[in-house]
Amino acid sequence: MRIPLDLAETLAVIVDEGTMDAAAHRLHLTPSAVSQRLKALERQLGRVLLVRTKPARATEAGLAVVRLARQLALLEHDASVELGDDSSGRIRVPLAVNADSLGTWFLAPLARLSARRPVVFELHRDDQDFTAGLLESGTVMGAVTSRAEAVPGCRVVPLGVMRYRAVATPGFVDAWLPDGPTPVALRHAPVVDFDRRDDLQTEWLGALGAEAAAPPRHYVPASNDYARAVIAGLGWGLLPAFQSAAPLAAGDLVILGGNPVDVPLHWQQWNLRSPLLDEVADEIVDEARRVLDRSPA
Repeated sequence: MRIPLDLAETLAVIVDEGTMDAAAHRLHLTPSAVSQRLKALERQLGRVLLVRTKPARATEAGLAVVRLARQLALLEHDASVELGDDSSGRIRVPLAVNADSLGTWFLAPLARLSARRPVVFELHRDDQDFTAGLLESGTVMGAVTSRAEAVPGCRVVPLGVMRYRAVATPGFVDAWLPDGPTPVALRHAPVVDFDRRDDLQTEWLGALGAEAAAPPRHYVPASNDYARAVIAGLGWGLLPAFQSAAPLAAGDLVILGGNPVDVPLHWQQWNLRSPLLDEVADEIVDEARRVLDRSPA
């Protein structure tokens, strides 16, 4: 079964933009022409490829076509560069990353690459336990993930360990944990979670024998704002060294104790022989191995 590239690309743009009108604007077509292309592709493949909601989303069959379109676009860009064609424009590279990596070390390697390559990055932020799903769906070409097993059609490289320690302000400790982080005191001391899928604080509480569901919880769903909330004394929380080292040295935070929580991170990407994607991976892996811990505590 042959899938016309222009029709597959049209589907991918609809999914990216969310509506037919927005896709038409990006493709320099009329909305009617975009709709006709989609209908022609669905008719040729005998499958419904798009759920016509707002925003539009691909069906399971549509995701396979979107993934193909993005892979072909990447390979086409690589070929144009190899042929010395500078007219192909910038290639869009969608990547998935967890919030704490995005807020600390992840942007530096992308900035270095974008300074020498005609590339723009579209970053999807999600929990490290869920970023691999964006690879499976074809939404992204590569992802920082806690998943060590390779996603089908992808390859995986270990990055290192993001190490978190439980910290709080001295004033917070005096008010809530004067005798230390005992299970009884931790039942009442407010804790800051990133969101309702954040289980780092729950894991740390469980290791101390504390009732994980008992403490009052704040939710601050942005990495830098999360750190600011803990430093402001809103509650205690687990921070990586990137965010806690300076306030610990200044005395604005103290370590509560207990073992650190280590999150091993991996880089997964499409298993394509793409010079551009390999260069993205090289920059990210080199940076991660420079700044992350090498092994769990």
